[in-house]
Amino acid sequence: MPRVVSIYLPTLPTDRIRRDDPDIPPEQPVVVIARSGAKRWVSSADAAAVTAGVRIGMAAAKAQALFSGLMMVDADPVADARALERLSLWALKIYSPVVAVDGTDGIVLDTEGADHLQGGEAMMISGIANRFRPKGLTARVAIADTWGAAHACARTIARETVIVPTGQTARAVERLPIARLRLPEKTVSDLRTLGFRTIGELSATPRAPLALRFGPEIGRRLDQMFGRVSEPIDPVRTPDLIVVSRSFAEPIGAAETIDKYVGRLVVALVEKLQERGLGIRRADLLVEKVDGTRQAIRAGTAKPARDIAWLTKLFRDRTEKIEPGFGIEKLSLAAVMAEPLEETQSASTLVDDTDRDITPLIDIFGNRGHRVYRYAAVASDVPERSVRRIAAAAADVLETWTLHWPRPTRLLAHPDPIDVIALLPDQPPVSFTWRGKRRRVKRADGPERVFGEWWKRDSEIAAVRDYFTLEDEAGERFWVFRSGDGENLATGSHRWFLHGIFA
Repeated sequence: MPRVVSIYLPTLPTDRIRRDDPDIPPEQPVVVIARSGAKRWVSSADAAAVTAGVRIGMAAAKAQALFSGLMMVDADPVADARALERLSLWALKIYSPVVAVDGTDGIVLDTEGADHLQGGEAMMISGIANRFRPKGLTARVAIADTWGAAHACARTIARETVIVPTGQTARAVERLPIARLRLPEKTVSDLRTLGFRTIGELSATPRAPLALRFGPEIGRRLDQMFGRVSEPIDPVRTPDLIVVSRSFAEPIGAAETIDKYVGRLVVALVEKLQERGLGIRRADLLVEKVDGTRQAIRAGTAKPARDIAWLTKLFRDRTEKIEPGFGIEKLSLAAVMAEPLEETQSASTLVDDTDRDITPLIDIFGNRGHRVYRYAAVASDVPERSVRRIAAAAADVLETWTLHWPRPTRLLAHPDPIDVIALLPDQPPVSFTWRGKRRRVKRADGPERVFGEWWKRDSEIAAVRDYFTLEDEAGERFWVFRSGDGENLATGSHRWFLHGIFA
């Protein structure tokens, strides 16, 4: 079942202006002024301007009179369009093989079969919203069965993320205004004059009278919204994108035939990449069917690759998900992410090469939706800050730890509060209670004092932790700490936490 994500950027023009000029104070209201002849009006307003009373469509003179300190910038549709195109290309590389610009204020993505790479739909759309926020962009994200439904929900429902469950399109859009059907303004105005207010009211009306008066557009938009008629998304492409295609005079559908032509496309793509000294990091197979629908398959690699056999295998492992329907009339293979790749000499068969390359295994897990990564050391005495995630195939990190005390095999993501019986300031616990179970301490080692990183955070100038390694009567070993030095409350709360478990 197709699933479509709509990303609505309601304040893109003002957000772009703020990004271009970071010196604009956050509290400074900003509006964009459009003009047509002698008429000037507000075409976009940021949150500060809306709070001051400015509204979209308001005359520029009235907005200026309403707020004397208002910052007014002339509209630049070309710059806005370029910004939207850059965002769509960014989304193409990260989220979906099929991404397109949706009007002047949004992006649309066909995420069928791609959400598992992001941990599911909920994590995917919340991740999209979270990625836009640090960029200084306001975004609303909705996912539904159709482009029309996702478009309408993102622009109407005042929430950052909206998920319309599969098969619930009619229920989700029935109370939305008819303006969200993407009809011409004149048609919407005439429909309102006739008494129509919601999409549900319009969809329940017989088609013949509407078609006689307004033509087929209303029926087409309703059918697209409810999924009765397909609405293909024409994916964005750049001139420098490396793409190879194969069209068929007679549609194909057999799995063996699809695999054969996929292999040929891989060979052709690798030849083009080799000419430019590039290797594939992410490639998309776009399947165009006779009925006008599209299906896409994405495969990625941990490192730049041009191995024809391996790339062919990555795609053939996933071509079983292709539903040919009435037949496939075109296959396209695009290298959406390519990086420089130098030729290397293969290992000699006369030498036992003990350095095994696990990149193929990483690729297999990654294309199944698993998140594969490594941990690397960070120069920090604070345990939870002493490690970071890096890509599974990234170069080795030269940083190492300088430790005089053992560290636990498992470090909890967040220290867990425990109840402790201990003599302050320096004695280890006699017993502790963790998650409802009381444990008597048989052996203990410590304390190891860890100081706060005062050069990074002012709040940690006096902060300390005293760590102890504890062994209970069952032989289990735990890593606990007391927040503070046990005497001065300025150094910490003197509460106890369990931070790790030894093997």
